[in-house]
Amino acid sequence: MSKEPEPEGKTDESKDPETDPNDLSPADVKIILLGDSAVGKTKLVERFLMDEYNPQQLSTYALTMFRKNLDIDGKNVKVDIWDTAGQERFNKMHPAYYHRAHACILCFDVTRKATYQHLGAWYDEMRDACENIPCILVANKIDIDYQVTKKNFKFASSKNIPFYFVSAADGTNVVKVFRAAVESALDYKDNSGDFMNEAYKLLDDA
Repeated sequence: MSKEPEPEGKTDESKDPETDPNDLSPADVKIILLGDSAVGKTKLVERFLMDEYNPQQLSTYALTMFRKNLDIDGKNVKVDIWDTAGQERFNKMHPAYYHRAHACILCFDVTRKATYQHLGAWYDEMRDACENIPCILVANKIDIDYQVTKKNFKFASSKNIPFYFVSAADGTNVVKVFRAAVESALDYKDNSGDFMNEAYKLLDDA
């Protein structure tokens, strides 16, 4: 049976790149998550996306990409959020993971000291691949013991990066972190002066 044509003047909203969750056209910014296995990276993304949870599996690199459209200061921003999909078990990410990233959310689990101790290795690898992108540190799973928020975690201050206590379980600070990451990514993309970033911008605008 042939499909009836859409009435004149009416468009199929599911094909609108601003609303279609399957749209894979280039994003405005790319956010990457880093940290040990099972620190809750995927759960943080799921909590942020909620009803829009629609992962795209990038099987070639064993990575997962999530797409979300955000309103930032009245502008629609197309955001790609990249999750490690378990690749972090090998203690090194595929170079494609860092390619054209604009910001990083670095995660540890407040209930597992080793995940905090490993932050330095993740941070150094990220800086080797993306020397200047903004990075935000998050301490996840604070819902298990809120007293942990009274502790002083010095890693963030030693690297001069923002730090948030978060909970993927109850949503504490999750939206705030992702919006901060997107805003810092936009600022980096527009104002970094990074040669490769500027070159990519020219290609995107061509």
